[in-house]
Amino acid sequence: MRRAAALPATFFENLGASSGNCACGERRRGAGRGEAREEAGQGRDRACAVVRPAGNRRRGRGGACGGGGALRGRRRRRALCSRLAPARQGPGPARPPGMVSKALLRLVSAVSRRRMKLLLSVALLAYVASVWGNFVNMSFLLNRSIQEHDELKIESKIEEMVEPLREKIRDLEKSLTQKYPPVKFLSEKDRKRILITGGAGFVGSHLTDKLMMDGHEVTVVDNFFTGRKRNVEHWIGHENFELINHDVVEPLYIEVDQIYHLASPASPPNYMYNPIKTLKTNTIGTLNMLGLAKRVGARLLLASTSEVYGDPEVHPQSESYWGHVNPVGPRACYDEGKRVAETMCYAYMKQEGVEVRVARIFNTFGPRMHMNDGRVVSNFILQALQGEPLTVYGSGSQTRAFQYVSDLVNGLVALMNSNVSSPVNLGNPEEHTILEFAQLIKTLVGSGSEIQFLSEAQDDPQKRKPDIKKAKLMLGWEPVVPLEEGLNKAIHYFRKELEYQANNQYIPKPKPARIKKGRTRHN
Repeated sequence: MRRAAALPATFFENLGASSGNCACGERRRGAGRGEAREEAGQGRDRACAVVRPAGNRRRGRGGACGGGGALRGRRRRRALCSRLAPARQGPGPARPPGMVSKALLRLVSAVSRRRMKLLLSVALLAYVASVWGNFVNMSFLLNRSIQEHDELKIESKIEEMVEPLREKIRDLEKSLTQKYPPVKFLSEKDRKRILITGGAGFVGSHLTDKLMMDGHEVTVVDNFFTGRKRNVEHWIGHENFELINHDVVEPLYIEVDQIYHLASPASPPNYMYNPIKTLKTNTIGTLNMLGLAKRVGARLLLASTSEVYGDPEVHPQSESYWGHVNPVGPRACYDEGKRVAETMCYAYMKQEGVEVRVARIFNTFGPRMHMNDGRVVSNFILQALQGEPLTVYGSGSQTRAFQYVSDLVNGLVALMNSNVSSPVNLGNPEEHTILEFAQLIKTLVGSGSEIQFLSEAQDDPQKRKPDIKKAKLMLGWEPVVPLEEGLNKAIHYFRKELEYQANNQYIPKPKPARIKKGRTRHN
């Protein structure tokens, strides 16, 4: 193939620059794409026109460049045009940004369309997953908050139910770890084995404290009809103390040196509720204790009462007064039961040689009284503490003599250890009217309660005052606790009892009397 000779530069300039096609019918690559590449395209077209002689053109069906050879010819011409085109002087003009972006989109779109769909699907799934996750988290948090709220409510209810049990456990632990009251040491010769029936009651529990601290061995027998275990629980576990749940109506076999027979209902609501039980305790129970004293050679002290004097016609009442008692009245079960018990004691003393002591106890008050005792002291104190009217039966001119429980206990011990076998009055000769007593309690409590007068009770004694000359002379005993001091101690005790009741502690409710007639008397 002949090599083309060098052509002058003006040859390319004079060649038809406005033509968009080369001689072979091929459209210039730069035509129609803007003025930016026009100059380079013109140079290539001119070279094509010069190199291709007229005699060397192949004719075919497709025109000047037809058939299969046309494609190869075009490729060769493009390569030749690229060799013959003059070199550019410096960098050419940059392609516009719009064209670059369109070209990139055309290039990327075909390849990445599926990937974009996949990415969009993945992004959509991720968004849905995040929304679902947030919903699940919110649902979980909501359920958790509801569950925690329910748990808190359940815990609060359980706490309310458990708190009283915790208080009882703390009280029990305190009682277990608490030291016993100081106990005097006695030798075997001086130490006595003492039985106290009704020892968990009001007077019996104070007598238990006295004898335990004196160093004796004490056995308490109680059926807890009116007694309470809490009155003596501070001695449970002590080597000198024993508590037996037993009814004295049934025989008891035990070895003792002394017997304090205090078992009997003593408050009007209790013995009016069960008069037969009261009679059995004071008769059959006393009979059993006398039989025990006979068998073991023990000395027995009977806790009798000033009720054996009834509504007295003698004032003050001495031990020689036989009394003025209604044997069929609403309180006859207690009055006559004690009179029979005294008779039985002296019958055993005369016939069997049993040593007996009889104490006729007058009105006594102090801590450990029942809240439902029904007697004037407990009634007035509770009514004043609760702001209720103080109920006075009758005109309030009836007189009573009140002694503190510690004075009575000292008198009982003195009588037991004496040689006096006849009855002895144990009471405070300081006499007060019921109305004066009510005013005194109102003042000590600081209550604004009114005094309410009700109709007088049946068989209510008008006057009661003990003659204690015999006790002073033969026992060297007399009361020493002033009335106001004893009342202050009793008021403090009943305040605590009301707190126990407010804290849902168990306090026995008063039992209604079975009789329809009669009222509670002042005792």
